[in-house]
Amino acid sequence: MRIVLLGPPGAGKGTQAKLLEKRLQIPHVASGDLLRMAVSNRTALGLEAKRHMDEGALVPDELVLKLIDERLSQPDATDGFVMDGFPRNLRQAAMLANLLKKHGGQRLDRVIVIEVPSDEIKKRISERRGREKRDDDVEDTVLIRLEVYAAATRPLLEYYAKLGLLAQVDGVGSPEQIQARIRSALDVADSAVKA
Repeated sequence: MRIVLLGPPGAGKGTQAKLLEKRLQIPHVASGDLLRMAVSNRTALGLEAKRHMDEGALVPDELVLKLIDERLSQPDATDGFVMDGFPRNLRQAAMLANLLKKHGGQRLDRVIVIEVPSDEIKKRISERRGREKRDDDVEDTVLIRLEVYAAATRPLLEYYAKLGLLAQVDGVGSPEQIQARIRSALDVADSAVKA
């Protein structure tokens, strides 16, 4: 099963992706992790990405896509994946669709958006700030990230809804409760594929 997880910063995408990875035996493919690993390992793509990061620029979509392409080419990803952090906009969605076609005509099975109210996001991120220090967890930065997410993602959600791939899941509750909602949305998609 090929799944994309969407949701605002602090929605718990990483946590849910790891739970799905374990349950479905498919890899969690996180674009941010791929970038950090490539930079840390000083691969050619990592060095190129680091150059952009050092200049304070965003890493170009094409470079991120190359990292994703490398990851999806590994044997453990042939039966599917849980993608987190990509795509973030319509252009990236089109790039991902083309990449999957290149990988034997694959396509996404489901796009899950974890919906969490802004007040809950702010609360979670302030709690996270106490546990794991992240530079982008300052409240002003969080508000900007939420606005950017909403503006970029709205068209993306409409796009996936028109394709019949989108499932909206309530992201408030325990990780186990949210996982149960996601599994329910995936089971619906799985039975539709089999029908």
